[in-house]
Amino acid sequence: MSKAKIKVALAGVGNCASALIQGVEYYRHVQHEEEAVGLSHLYLGGYHPRDIEFVCAFDVASGKVGADLSEAIFTHPNNTIKIADVPKIGVKVLRGPLMDGVSGPLSDVITVDESEEADVASALKESGAEILLNLLPSGASEASKRYAEESLKAGCAFVNVTPTILASDPEWAGRFKEKGLPLVGDDLTDQVGATIIHKALLETLSRRGVRVSETYQLDVGGGTESLNTLERARDLKRAIKTSSVSSVLPYPAEIVAGSTDYVDFLGNRRDSYFWLRGLYFGGVPMRLDIKLSTVDGPNAGSVLLDVVRAVKIALNRGEAGHVLAISAYAFKRPAEILPPDEAEKLFETFVRSG
Repeated sequence: MSKAKIKVALAGVGNCASALIQGVEYYRHVQHEEEAVGLSHLYLGGYHPRDIEFVCAFDVASGKVGADLSEAIFTHPNNTIKIADVPKIGVKVLRGPLMDGVSGPLSDVITVDESEEADVASALKESGAEILLNLLPSGASEASKRYAEESLKAGCAFVNVTPTILASDPEWAGRFKEKGLPLVGDDLTDQVGATIIHKALLETLSRRGVRVSETYQLDVGGGTESLNTLERARDLKRAIKTSSVSSVLPYPAEIVAGSTDYVDFLGNRRDSYFWLRGLYFGGVPMRLDIKLSTVDGPNAGSVLLDVVRAVKIALNRGEAGHVLAISAYAFKRPAEILPPDEAEKLFETFVRSG
């Protein structure tokens, strides 16, 4: 039997939010694990995706602000694939703080709504939100910090999907711990993402005796996130991804991960390229060259469904501050980067314990 609703607020109603909300509808009537294609867990700690209720949302884009959340997720410039019809939710998207949320190339594709900025903390309290998901564009560092502040004021757990350093910052973690609130992040790992695949490749080859000397992973995408990353967060994303990938090798190697380019006609699609060179038995050289093609928005869905439900479990248990078990499992930059298999075991133990 499903438990009480998990009340979630969204900071940013882009393609990631669209895929997440559609995903809750897509899996709403699925009853058995074997039917839940595309999910790691249909039930997590007793919670089903349908137990997630979206109660509050913020954005700054004209056309989204003032619209029902069910309509806003399909409004320009959102362009991710449609996987489900979403009935009216009854939540009007509020005008959030702008700050650095729209600048550079995004200002060419997003018209900022001119209505008055909402009182974020008050809106969160009135909605009954327990968890605030920060789904702002990469590079919106100041706006992300503002939402973290508002989350503290409202008494909400905070999930930082962006690469802005928040959950892995001891100061922020300490502030959430003082308030008795969970904090997880930073920079969500996609379900079929370049980082997790790159790490798996390197870890497997290294474990089998291959000495990798050089490797890179490059992305080309057409969504607003790719455009924004190229101009505003390229160096930060590259540093986070390279650090995450490097952690799986027990020796130094030349590694570049996360360089991004933008091709508008790709829409919300992303092509990721992997290349590596190394030596195997007898010092014989080998080279690997792979291309992965995905749709960006849905790539966050399965992981976010796990994160939201795990944070609810943390709330139920009174966990506060940075929650490593969730962050290491689902994010590229937790406070401590763990090998993927170790992170997954820690997460599963966290869900089952207590």
